[in-house]
Amino acid sequence: MTPIPVTILSGFLGAGKTTLLRYLLRAEHGLKVAVIENEFSDAGIDSELLGDEPVQVMTLANGCVCCSIHTDLTQALYLLLERLDAGSIAFDRLVIECTGLADPAPVAQTFFVEEDLRERYLLDGIVTLVDAAHAGEHLKQTIAQAQVGFADRLLVSKTDLVSAEAFAALSERLRRINSRAPVRVVEQGEIDLAEFLDIRGFNLNVDLGSGLSLQPMRKGTSTDRIRSMVLRTDKALNIDALSAFMNQLLEDHGRQLLRYKGVLNIEGEARRLVFQGVLKLYGFDWDRAWDDDEPRESVLVFIADNLPEQAIRDAFEALSH
Repeated sequence: MTPIPVTILSGFLGAGKTTLLRYLLRAEHGLKVAVIENEFSDAGIDSELLGDEPVQVMTLANGCVCCSIHTDLTQALYLLLERLDAGSIAFDRLVIECTGLADPAPVAQTFFVEEDLRERYLLDGIVTLVDAAHAGEHLKQTIAQAQVGFADRLLVSKTDLVSAEAFAALSERLRRINSRAPVRVVEQGEIDLAEFLDIRGFNLNVDLGSGLSLQPMRKGTSTDRIRSMVLRTDKALNIDALSAFMNQLLEDHGRQLLRYKGVLNIEGEARRLVFQGVLKLYGFDWDRAWDDDEPRESVLVFIADNLPEQAIRDAFEALSH
């Protein structure tokens, strides 16, 4: 049985999540998408659905399924599977809307820690909407920075309300916070679904992502707590020393590591070692062999909250000696 891909939609209050979901639920795209709408969203998709039942489910005209919940997310996920297996609803993709003030991490972790759900659902990616007109105010909040940091893709709305210079400055700031998430513009909630679905942000056997800039970013004077840190070396790494480095990092700063991902060159090994994680949950695997003409460089990308960056760089540098 093929697992159902899951997209988590995050973003600060008023960024346009509901507008995007309305488009997704009403457009003639031929996809059978189920949307779990959190009851605290800024405006209900179909407010008449909200009643006393903990989970309300309705199949819409284009075949999509709208699900409004007043209960634990895990319970809603199981209920959708029960109805899917019973044939009362049909869907092959799932989108979960987080509340504007919510940290998407607990939602993502649900698909790692619940074994039965892991077999039926596959976390595909976290998409965060950013309101260009109010980003300066929103990003004063650490939770808004964290929503950007967790993302595999950043969709910027309301760009028509700001100047080209302001949008360029915002894009640069978003890249400082999260260097691995591509930035895309969304207009009136309409988005090319290729930018929203099949991101494969949690696949282990993929590269670090097209959003990762290989050019050094200008330092600027940002006071953002959430920032990207990229570690790289062209020296082969000892796997035991690397393991000790990562274990210490997770022990000391696991709650601060929002997202992290790496492709590593290990001593005496022809294959690339890839890994990624969310907070203290991470996985790793051996990937394909390095190509003969490919630079055997280890690259690790961390998006984290207020890390002691220089101390970590020094510890990583020591691995190469």
